[in-house]
Amino acid sequence: MRKTKEVLRLRYELKLDQRQIARSCSLAVSNVHEYLKLVATASVSWPLPDGWDDGKLEAALFPTTEPAAPAQKSPPDFAAIREQLRRHRHVTLRLLWEKYRESAPDGYGYSRFCELYQRWRRKLDVVMRQEHKAGEKAFVDWAGATIPIHDPATGEVWQAPLFVAALGASSYTWAEATRDQQMESWLRAHVHAFEYWKGVPALVVPDNARTGVSKACRYDPDLNPTYYNFAVQYGFGVVPARPYKPRDKAVVENAVQVAQRWIVAALRHRKFFSLEDANRAIAELLHRLNRRPFRKREGSRASVFEELDRPALNSLPSEPFELSQWLRARVNIDYHVAFDGNFYSVPYNLVHELVEIRATATTVEILHKGARIGSHVRSRGRDKAVTLPEHRPKSHQAHLEWPPSRLVEWAQKIGPHTARLVERILADKPHPEMGYRGCLGIMRLARTYSHGRMEAACERALLTGACRYRSVESILKNSLDREPLSPPAAEPLPPPHDNIRGAEYFE
Repeated sequence: MRKTKEVLRLRYELKLDQRQIARSCSLAVSNVHEYLKLVATASVSWPLPDGWDDGKLEAALFPTTEPAAPAQKSPPDFAAIREQLRRHRHVTLRLLWEKYRESAPDGYGYSRFCELYQRWRRKLDVVMRQEHKAGEKAFVDWAGATIPIHDPATGEVWQAPLFVAALGASSYTWAEATRDQQMESWLRAHVHAFEYWKGVPALVVPDNARTGVSKACRYDPDLNPTYYNFAVQYGFGVVPARPYKPRDKAVVENAVQVAQRWIVAALRHRKFFSLEDANRAIAELLHRLNRRPFRKREGSRASVFEELDRPALNSLPSEPFELSQWLRARVNIDYHVAFDGNFYSVPYNLVHELVEIRATATTVEILHKGARIGSHVRSRGRDKAVTLPEHRPKSHQAHLEWPPSRLVEWAQKIGPHTARLVERILADKPHPEMGYRGCLGIMRLARTYSHGRMEAACERALLTGACRYRSVESILKNSLDREPLSPPAAEPLPPPHDNIRGAEYFE
């Protein structure tokens, strides 16, 4: 139900229309329309009430299957519709469809209306210039060029990737050199871009890099869970570009080209010894680039940004984003999941279930069907098990309540020889818990035989060195405990010999 929740968030938090929601969630517009219709019918509010998991939301929204709406045939005036969309940037297809249905009640439904309009529009020209609304979209990508950084200690040179972001309406550009192209650098660069713009756009269009998209697909891409949660906290939607379709992100492609020419090429003769020095130099050139006048129109990126994008951007969140790592895992038979070389417990009744793990620098959270089922302090060791007592079955909890001292105290109630035998069994094992089963076996024998016989059997076991459960059981079963104990035989004296000295020699 993650996409259903995303539809609700984009609709009620970001106030996006159905077409934008459909593109962001990789759904058909008709599906988005049906979701919102079911939400209205079920009176579901956003954010969801406390305690609502994926199962409860699905039961509320999809109790029955709605029949498909019949197709209509009254043709709309697509030329007039296109003209309205070009003249007024706030006009949407939804609004124009409602006007169309007022004049033609027997006309097409909204999804069919949009499909026919898009089919008609594609026939006008092979390539149509993209029109971006103020504050709506930002395009992000890694540039192909890098900036060399020299290590002052070793002299080693490593290449710093260049992150580029640009707003759609103004092309106002942000660029910075990063340590690598991993998730932490990717998100930190986003945060720096938003802070530079002093606001957050409604949509972000990334390429299909692994940091943004877990599985690239033209129709149904899977967002990286960490990137998705970052988008939720900052309040923007993610619309990945289609694979091998650079026109979907033409703004940032142009910004990358400009950055490589006016920043990377301009710094080609400078030598940097730290990432901070390189970014200070990039900031100076970036300031100059954004204020450079356009060639074919009035103003600059900075002036258009202040006029269009800056007032339309959403505000920055009050709290910074906490970087987290997401992955899926299946619960093992010991009711633990493996993460980063360690093992973390979940409730034992979820054995073999598929769960999600969200890990931050300090905590590891485990979720099942959207509900949190466990939270642990992250362990930095290797092969360590982090277990909550309440996650264990009652039989396992009872087993752990038997420390070595409790076994010895029980044995002392029978007699000193039994207590000494239990201590001997525990001491002979590399770990005391390895001797628990043998001690519990002796406890079971005490239910069958009297304390006197147990004491005699344990004394014989200690005397003969047979300190095992099987030995005590054999002594009792064969009634050897009732036979008198023979004292140990005295060692014979050595035979007389001229080379053997007596004790008097050493006096």
